[in-house]
Amino acid sequence: MASPPSFGKSRSESNDTERKNPQRTVLAVAPLNSMPYIGPPLPLSYSPPSTAPSPASENKNVERIGPAIIFLSSFTTKEDWENIMATNKIGVALTGSAAVGKIGPIIGLMDIGECEDSYLFRVSLPGVSRDEREFSCDIEPDGKVQIKGVTTTGEQIVCKNSQIFHMLTRNLCPPGHFSISFQLPGPVDEEQFSGSFGTDGMLEGIVKKR
Repeated sequence: MASPPSFGKSRSESNDTERKNPQRTVLAVAPLNSMPYIGPPLPLSYSPPSTAPSPASENKNVERIGPAIIFLSSFTTKEDWENIMATNKIGVALTGSAAVGKIGPIIGLMDIGECEDSYLFRVSLPGVSRDEREFSCDIEPDGKVQIKGVTTTGEQIVCKNSQIFHMLTRNLCPPGHFSISFQLPGPVDEEQFSGSFGTDGMLEGIVKKR
């Protein structure tokens, strides 16, 4: 009859254990559970092992919050504003009267489209003066679009047809200067730009890709 299997150490394993050097340096291994270090101060030359995650893991753990709005004080400097804009190339920036509108049509709503060789953008500008001396739309080679103008709505007193109206509500964009900045998806040839600003308050522009 075959003997039952043995689960003990074999003779060769026992001999290997006996041949081990008892004076061998014990390696320091981090325990599974540990308490915060409360011993004497570590030497200045000590540097803990790096635990920074790899770029691949960082990309996987990025949490997206979707569209967002940043509210800045009325004392924001130009340098602060430019630093904020430099961190985001796909956002839309509003300043001045365009940033404090309440109920009603909102200045700066926009759409962007593209075809093989051009970009198209449309910007909603209700209540904005169409006077060329007060309105401008500039495009830079890197695709940045900057619109500047003056809003004419939101007054306290309105004069029409020799009549004076005292406004009971003022929910439209207040009067004043404003700017709108946004980035097209890629570089453009700013010399090949055509735009129109209609009486419906809609600015439309087409510019060639570069």
